[in-house]
Amino acid sequence: MNKSLLTYKKSGVDIKSADKFVNFISNISSKKKGKKKFDNIGGFGSISDIPRNIKKPKLVACTDGVGTKIEIANTINKFDTIGIDLVAMSVNDLIVQGAKPLFFLDYISINKIDLFKLKSIMKGIIKGCKISKCDLVGGETAEMPGTYTKGKFDIAGFAVGIVEEKKILNRKIKNNDLILAIPSSGLHSNGFSLVRKILDIKKIDLNKNHFLKKELIKPTKIYVDEILNLISKDLINGCANITGGGLEENIKRIIPQNLVAEIDLNKIQTLDIFRWLKKNNIKDNEMLKTFNCGVGFCLVINSKNLNKVKKIFSKYFKPYIIGKIIKGSNKVKLNGKINWSK
Repeated sequence: MNKSLLTYKKSGVDIKSADKFVNFISNISSKKKGKKKFDNIGGFGSISDIPRNIKKPKLVACTDGVGTKIEIANTINKFDTIGIDLVAMSVNDLIVQGAKPLFFLDYISINKIDLFKLKSIMKGIIKGCKISKCDLVGGETAEMPGTYTKGKFDIAGFAVGIVEEKKILNRKIKNNDLILAIPSSGLHSNGFSLVRKILDIKKIDLNKNHFLKKELIKPTKIYVDEILNLISKDLINGCANITGGGLEENIKRIIPQNLVAEIDLNKIQTLDIFRWLKKNNIKDNEMLKTFNCGVGFCLVINSKNLNKVKKIFSKYFKPYIIGKIIKGSNKVKLNGKINWSK
């Protein structure tokens, strides 16, 4: 054999390894399908049914990634939770519109096929889809030597949901509604560039710091079950996913003209990881615009529904009042300061 002959494998792309990974995805996802009609993994495009019991259906689409949280996963060599993050970042946006997630697709780009790493990520994605009750219908894995350095990768997700036109949320928000905070599971998937800057400055070895190692890799809470339950009972007027931009910027996106979300920051219940971050010379306004600070999701409800809403949630994620809707023109008004000691 002429060793000088060039092949795709010699350039850094191993098709056989990629095929093995596709077969793994097909096998593991088919176990979750039950009596689903279509097997989309490995095909050129996915095929899905549209539910027939929805009047005037509207499709809602979202896409997102997990940012530099993937670098935390690389550092501690743990990849089975960032797939959950990936699903969460899209489906938590879908439900803000009142949409039920239907299906999900992923995109993984990596310097070289690493079956251990990719299989771990995929198990997380499938778990996230299971929690969200949506189907993983396809995706793409790109081996990109030269674009990514050794061991580096990126992931992105795309989700589609469906909602009945008259049930689209955030149109019902009105004066005197209450604003509730639903606790986050931790950092979720935002602000990790700042977190990593702190780790670098303080020369913290994550593999030797049990608290940070555990907290920084916690997957994003998926709120699908609870929010869809509330929607089915007509218990909420609006909601917001608290991601990049923090509480103010995300609440602002759902407030109608001539109304204001008046929020009492004193009422926010923080978590240990945010108290740790605050101690690292970060001002309050920077904390609020970079992190969720313990508030992963917000609800806007009629006050008469408060007790019914609380009963939908488990103890850890029980919502609590942080403000109300008032008349005005600034969309959001933040009062007080977060108490970082509680």
